[in-house]
Amino acid sequence: MAVRVAIVGAAGRMGQRLIALAADDADLVVCGAVEHAESPFLGQDAGMLAIGDELGVAISADLAASVAGADAVIDFSAPSQAVHVAESAIAAGAGYVLGTTGLTSEQYDGLRALSRRGRLVVASNMSVGVNLLFQLAGQVARTLGIDYDIEIIEMHHNQKKDAPSGTAVRLGEVVAEARGLNYETDTEHGRVGMVGAREEGKIGMHALRGGDVVGDHTVMFATAGERIELTHRASTRDTFAVGALRAAKFLRDAEPGQYDMAAVLGLTTA
Repeated sequence: MAVRVAIVGAAGRMGQRLIALAADDADLVVCGAVEHAESPFLGQDAGMLAIGDELGVAISADLAASVAGADAVIDFSAPSQAVHVAESAIAAGAGYVLGTTGLTSEQYDGLRALSRRGRLVVASNMSVGVNLLFQLAGQVARTLGIDYDIEIIEMHHNQKKDAPSGTAVRLGEVVAEARGLNYETDTEHGRVGMVGAREEGKIGMHALRGGDVVGDHTVMFATAGERIELTHRASTRDTFAVGALRAAKFLRDAEPGQYDMAAVLGLTTA
């Protein structure tokens, strides 16, 4: 039986790609499409907007009605709405997939509380390749040890609002944990002026913005005589959409709890 998905942020770039890819997947059915109350796309057929063909699903600001009957709700809208959307999804008996970054610690706490009675996938990045990068970065950081300085560099398009990206933050957390460090206190964000020599054990973090870059992330390990770089470059947003749809399928048969993409992909247990 096909998995019924409702898309929140349906008229956005990611929302349209999610609808297009779901419409082309025999295992998925788009059953709801949600936008904010001031959206000029309200009432339009979600399929006409995304693929130029009707799906019989009108874009609506009525969240509860749009997620009713869904197996999973995929949310790439504003982070401020995440807990509210998750609550509506769980109330409808649906799983919740969050691909939005920039959440506060309070919002993450709210999602964790909801996971006690619902099924959630919360990920800083839905890409299969990026989640492999998380695994590799941790392994390399543990293997190389303190003699190798770590610098994380990310670049995104000039319209991205948060910095560093959620993916870069997660990379920082992964390498910090591998080194026995604290991401919050042991990360240095950029450098300017007479900052002196690099402090041992610090993780450098640098956010670049420009053009239409979908998402580039590099973790650099540097020591005397050599440098190792792990890089992932996304050339299309489809890589994130494909991962989110895979997460939606995963949640239909999952037990209540909060999962990450590593669990979805079978890289680790939940």
